[in-house]
Amino acid sequence: MHHPREVFDLTGHEAAETAFEATRARGRLHHAWLLTGPEGVGKATFAYRAARRLLGAPAEPAYGVLGASPDHPVSRQIIARSHPDIFVLERVDESGKVRKVIPVDEARALSEFFSKSPASAPHRVAIIDAADDLNVNAANAILKTLEEPPPHGILLMVSHSPGRLLPTIRSRCRRLAFAPLPIEDAAAFVREREDVSVEDSLRLATMAVGAPGGAWALSHANAIAIDDAARALLESLPKVDEAMALSLTDRFRGGEGQAQFNLLFDRLAERVHGFAVERAGQGIGGLDRWAAAWETLQRLPREVEALNLDRTDALFTALGELRQAARAA
Repeated sequence: MHHPREVFDLTGHEAAETAFEATRARGRLHHAWLLTGPEGVGKATFAYRAARRLLGAPAEPAYGVLGASPDHPVSRQIIARSHPDIFVLERVDESGKVRKVIPVDEARALSEFFSKSPASAPHRVAIIDAADDLNVNAANAILKTLEEPPPHGILLMVSHSPGRLLPTIRSRCRRLAFAPLPIEDAAAFVREREDVSVEDSLRLATMAVGAPGGAWALSHANAIAIDDAARALLESLPKVDEAMALSLTDRFRGGEGQAQFNLLFDRLAERVHGFAVERAGQGIGGLDRWAAAWETLQRLPREVEALNLDRTDALFTALGELRQAARAA
């Protein structure tokens, strides 16, 4: 998959782009923008598209409202991460390692970046992808920058969960919302880029709640197989297929282990939620155990990552609660 800085197309967000471009053309740009919506819906792609325009790349209508040519010098510099007037804060460090949070020392560097005049562009632009990944001290450092907006600086902050941000940060930003696409459109987005069936593309789009980038990422994460395994584990309750569970833990190793662990728990939680809603609609009681199991599925991935707990132990803890819920049904 490509980094958003390398993506030049954006589907389904013409209204947001038109609103931003109209404000820019009138010379009335707010100094800070909060880009909200589900993860993978296109917020970071929009941020880089807006950055190219703000840094002087001319409009290229073939690529949409905020489109720019990939061959323009501004575009090439951003791809090469060599443009002097753009600053990016993200969890991925220079070596490609994904960190747990965006550290405070990098957030503090934003103030120094904005203290300087643009080197070669009309503006200086900073992108935070995502603001949800700022730790407490880093968020406070960003707040200081927002309280003293630079004259030529524009801050674009991606947020999947704006309710988790400091209210003082939200209040100083202009919000631009990005809604999910229809499931069929998100599925078509995946099929254009991957060799997947219509059925699987629809499943991926549904898992991603209509976020095309999210569905595409799920296709690379082998989400169909993980979802099938989650379904099989739940259908076998109150028994647990320990051989299957242990085979799944092989996916928890290596650099992508936490992501695979999180994905399995997400699919288990989503299926448990659907099961509980169906039972509640039928007037079937005894949902307390299922609610407790669902909360465990939501909580454990955060605890495992924060406390470096054993992922295999966490999976069998969750399966134990699911067995209890099934026996009580």
